[in-house]
Amino acid sequence: MPLNEIDNVTGTAADLLGQVQKGMGAVPNMAKAMVNSPATLKGYLRLSAALGGGKLDTATREQVALTVAQANECSYCLSVHTAKAPSVGLTETQVLAARRASSEDPKTDAILKLAAALVATRGAVTDEQVEAARAAGITPEEATEIVGHVALNTLTNFFNKAAQVDIDFPVVDPADL
Repeated sequence: MPLNEIDNVTGTAADLLGQVQKGMGAVPNMAKAMVNSPATLKGYLRLSAALGGGKLDTATREQVALTVAQANECSYCLSVHTAKAPSVGLTETQVLAARRASSEDPKTDAILKLAAALVATRGAVTDEQVEAARAAGITPEEATEIVGHVALNTLTNFFNKAAQVDIDFPVVDPADL
């Protein structure tokens, strides 16, 4: 998929890439490719912003992103979220654990296990998996957000793999775990 530079697009595409640049300080290749359909990039940005204002904290959201990217074998997203992890307070050990859908914190561990189960079952989690999440203290609001984050990250995983987006971060290979 072609990568669109901010200086080479107009209208909505230029506005969207400008928003990304303002928010991140740069425009990653995923956004440059996703803006081939401004509606797709706009949808991604809106869902990301909405979920970013939810109950799950930034570190937990990054751990969910790592769990989902590993499960979907998306090197682009693993690379992005591994690079971002230190800025939200995650250690290398926590990053590797999240890729395994695991955490030393019991509630975070349950969140990651639920996220992994959602991916593995395509949303058809069992009553036992739902009960384990509840028993770990995951509220209905948090459970709903976990589904939203899994969907958001699956969108980016599938997009980056299908579009074969060049990785513009230090590369992390899903096979290297």
